[in-house]
Amino acid sequence: MNTPEEALVRRARRHLGVGVGLVITALLALAGGISYAVLVRGQEAQIKSELAWGAANGTVPGPPACSWVFWYSHGSFLGSNTPPPPGLPVRADAELVAATGHPHDSRLTRDGTRYYVHTERRGDTVVQVVFDARFQLSDRRHLLYAFTLAALVGLLAAVLTGVLVGRHAVAPLVEALARQRRFVADASHELRTPIAQVHTRAQLLARRGTGGRDLARLVASTRRLGEIVDELLLSARLAADARPEVEPVDLVALATDAVAAESDLAAERGRTITLTTPGGPLLVAGIESALRRVFSELLANALTHLPPGGRIAVTVARRGDQAEVVVQDTGAGFDPADAGRIFDRFHRGPGAGDRRHGLGLALLQEVVTGHGGTITARSPHGSGAVFTFCIPLLTLREEVRIARPRWHRRGDPAPAGRGT
Repeated sequence: MNTPEEALVRRARRHLGVGVGLVITALLALAGGISYAVLVRGQEAQIKSELAWGAANGTVPGPPACSWVFWYSHGSFLGSNTPPPPGLPVRADAELVAATGHPHDSRLTRDGTRYYVHTERRGDTVVQVVFDARFQLSDRRHLLYAFTLAALVGLLAAVLTGVLVGRHAVAPLVEALARQRRFVADASHELRTPIAQVHTRAQLLARRGTGGRDLARLVASTRRLGEIVDELLLSARLAADARPEVEPVDLVALATDAVAAESDLAAERGRTITLTTPGGPLLVAGIESALRRVFSELLANALTHLPPGGRIAVTVARRGDQAEVVVQDTGAGFDPADAGRIFDRFHRGPGAGDRRHGLGLALLQEVVTGHGGTITARSPHGSGAVFTFCIPLLTLREEVRIARPRWHRRGDPAPAGRGT
């Protein structure tokens, strides 16, 4: 199971690596595009210059095999400087210039070869110069091949650079998260013992009846303080790299135990709790203590906000390949606008008072998402609250793998008296 911190680090590395790779690739593409554009523009200028010079002088400065000059007069071509290839000269261009008197440029392709054609009037004669651009086009193709190869090599280098930069850049974030996690775990661990001692002494004083209401408040405060420390410690453990071993956990059994534990308290306050189950176990791979905390926290949260005569309905059901648990109460509910923030740490909506929308619900979300599930909260029309969480069911293969003896797992030594 992936922790939220691990997911955050991976996401930061991925975004940074992709960003660096895209920047390097874009720079390479820009440099290649500019180089190609400069080459094409230079070749086009050279070709136009040679065509104009050929038309003015009746000959070409370049190799004769690549350029031809034709003379056209009174509806027919008079000749050329060298024998032309098939398809040349271009009669339509000559006739157009003879009729209008304006110079004309065109391009045509014959047998895979591109020709640049310039036609203009020189006195009573029309001169047409044709340039064979096969060598220039070959240079362009070679340049494109070189750019493509360079782009592929550059892309590989960009990916590697992005990965390295991402790892080095995110390293401080990893260290900060680790330090934060260790601090929470250490602080919670160190606070548990003195808080437990204060709570025990307050209970003893309350039983002796020497404090009355103030002692009852002290007992409640120390109990709540101990719960906060337990929640912090559990949150740190869930976010730690070394996670407890998962095991098959029956959500139906946990729901039954949680409802039984809260039913007496609910009855004393005039509330009722009902439980609906599918009649058989629903096994998930998880940490039993953490999942048990989810049920107890949801029920405690509902009882806190339930008026006398209120009801809590707990439903455990199978939904495809997931187990779904719904805890619905008939309390005052919450502002539907707070549904997206209700699982934020220490969030309290307007007029929440002592309503616990704080660390407990944020911890529940960590537990559920850490088990590969989802949890949502809604308050239809602002009346009553409905908490729903879903966790993937355990497949038979996973159940066998998780339930097999630990000494069969890779890397674990076999107990004494057993072979490997």
